[in-house]
Amino acid sequence: MSRVNLVGVLPSDLEDLAVELGASRYRGRQLATWIFRKSVFDLEAMTDLPKDFRARLGERVVVEVPEPERLTPSQDGSQKLVFVLHGGSRISSVLMPDDDRTTLCVSTQVGCGFACGFCLTGVMGLERNLTAAEIVGQILAANRLLDKESRRATHIVFMGMGEPLANYAALVTTLRILTDAKLGVGYSPRRITVSTVGLVPGIDKLGREDLKVNLAISLHATTDEVRSRLMPVNRSFDLAALLAAVKRYPLAARQRVFFEYVMLEDVNDTSDDAQRLARLLRGVKAKVNLIPFNDWEGARFRRPPLARILAFQSILLDAGITTTVRWSKGEDIGAACGQLRESPAVTSLSASS
Repeated sequence: MSRVNLVGVLPSDLEDLAVELGASRYRGRQLATWIFRKSVFDLEAMTDLPKDFRARLGERVVVEVPEPERLTPSQDGSQKLVFVLHGGSRISSVLMPDDDRTTLCVSTQVGCGFACGFCLTGVMGLERNLTAAEIVGQILAANRLLDKESRRATHIVFMGMGEPLANYAALVTTLRILTDAKLGVGYSPRRITVSTVGLVPGIDKLGREDLKVNLAISLHATTDEVRSRLMPVNRSFDLAALLAAVKRYPLAARQRVFFEYVMLEDVNDTSDDAQRLARLLRGVKAKVNLIPFNDWEGARFRRPPLARILAFQSILLDAGITTTVRWSKGEDIGAACGQLRESPAVTSLSASS
């Protein structure tokens, strides 16, 4: 029987575990503080815990945070972290510095089962869901790297490999660990964004969790015909159903829903598309991120000319919709939006992604 990795366990459950092992709930709170606040992952180094309690813990649990197998720097300052999981699968996280903020993009699955036509991760198919420990571990490992420079990731985005809402239980456990202000990692929900291809039931469930995290929608088209061609999920949850779910999602006073829109030449980049998008988002507290397509070998799409991207943005701005052109970081190292793909760890440590 495998031992539980405490990195993916809620602080309240760590208190319960301490009681189960004959200690007080206070010992569980100390354990949570060591793991999530002090980033100490060796039970023997948790010196204010009684030795007999640590011994009982060691028989039942592990505290494991992955070391990156490979860290690849980009010319733009971002870094791609590749982790090898038990069983040999690889996943990626990406650190993206920008002035006084550092955003960490994390993965929730090995591969992805939604086969969006413009996304390299979708070519992999879905291998498996990540555990909460494997998701939280990416964040703790990245922060351990940044701590050498007295920094940590300021923002977390669930936009890496996989569809977060298709791994719902592990996602929610992760979010609760990250946002626990007393014993967890201590992130503000406003600094966390969950992205989805548009799983309507998952959006509704997430809204009922009262987590208050940001929601990002991978939209990428303004008609059902084009979106179904780009994103097969649209055949199950069309634009009308998706936008209705977005309008139901609870938002704080100054909070907005982010809409990600990958710009594909002669597919979704016309002025008509921009005008339709403005009509779709009427009545939605929205911010649109236009993402010029990031090329990958074998892709059948192209990035539109800059003039067309800026014209598209101008139409949305004129309609009163906050719109930015988001130039993805890490394109030169295969770490940009839609480029993440990792091979199983079956070769040497220098295996390419």
